Amino acid sequence: MKAIQFIESVPRYLISKIIGPFYRPILWSPLSCLQYRKVPEPSLPNENWAKIKVRYGGICGSDMNTILLHNSPALSAFVSFPFTIGHENVGTIVEVGSQVKGFREGERVIVDPTLGCQVRGFPDLCPACQRGDTGLCERLTEGEIAPGLLTGNCRDTGGSWSPYLVAHASQLFKVPPEVNDENAVLVEPFSVALHAVLGNYPEDENTVLIIGGGVIGVCIVAALRSLGSKARVVALAKYPFQEEVVKRYGADQVIHLRRGYYQELAPALGATPFQPFLGKPMVVGGADIVYECVGSGNSLDDGLRFTCSGGRMVLVGLAGMPKGVDWTPIWLNEIEIKGSWIYGTELYQGKEVHTFQLALDLMAEGKVELAPLVTHKFQLADYKRALAAVANKGGSEVVKAVFAFE
Repeated sequence: MKAIQFIESVPRYLISKIIGPFYRPILWSPLSCLQYRKVPEPSLPNENWAKIKVRYGGICGSDMNTILLHNSPALSAFVSFPFTIGHENVGTIVEVGSQVKGFREGERVIVDPTLGCQVRGFPDLCPACQRGDTGLCERLTEGEIAPGLLTGNCRDTGGSWSPYLVAHASQLFKVPPEVNDENAVLVEPFSVALHAVLGNYPEDENTVLIIGGGVIGVCIVAALRSLGSKARVVALAKYPFQEEVVKRYGADQVIHLRRGYYQELAPALGATPFQPFLGKPMVVGGADIVYECVGSGNSLDDGLRFTCSGGRMVLVGLAGMPKGVDWTPIWLNEIEIKGSWIYGTELYQGKEVHTFQLALDLMAEGKVELAPLVTHKFQLADYKRALAAVANKGGSEVVKAVFAFE
């Protein structure tokens, strides 16, 4: 089968890192670490695993960070090369290990890509996995499979940017008949948003700022509204086409990221900007909670400035090594900074539930409909055009792009 893999090569990395900022196509050229090539189908590591035939593999912002070389090289300590990219997924079971219970061939499933203790074959769970926080597992480099933060950066599991991947039984979630494939492939990014919101839930009288009009930003709005939040939601979106999408899912006001946007954003948040003799304005007032969904230096800097005194900024955008961030608002306004990157076991309405199951339940109950976000579908062989489109959202107007398999 053909797959899109990321390989370990310092010369290719350096060439791409140097030329990429000036000529982006180098990042998916034969000179890059990204390779479209023939690979064997992944095999079951043991009888507790199943093989899934992929229907859709989503192209995530974190995948693009890998390809665009925006991630910190430090993360390479927790992956194994070569790995097939892709953690957003929906597909059908085609092979079931003899020890797998409750699943059978032909069933539609999604895979929780976290690779915690149970997946790695440890009967004694680390503290994080005991809590249900498998994404924070302390054994990411140990056990019966190779190192990997997630399915999609572990060489033994495969990824959704190929026709097949394998998953441990504990990673599988059945897709209800009421949830179509276009919704199902968005369970993973929606779960990222649900986890961020449930861990940082606003009061109804609060004002919330969401920085970023991409899929995660939209999913944060959708999560707030589907969970019943009545907080006032202001969003900052980079492209005009994103404004309409964010409003459709429940934002009260959307500000376009253009020249002079501080003068529009400040009053929307009940804040006042003050101009120093050098640099960006400092802001008094702002949002009670800021969900930062981009991860760039500018977005982080804006988030800090527009968080009110004693407020909280939630880092959802997977910032790597941002530049130009002024830390002054953190101590000046006594801001709390909270990281949020994955999902696991949530407390919802007094009960514990996995984020994926909650997402599927909300979809099945008609409380959220995310299928319209899938705006572009590509064949795997057309990956160069797909990546170019996602990297140029302003021109392509991509919301969510996926690789489609028959």
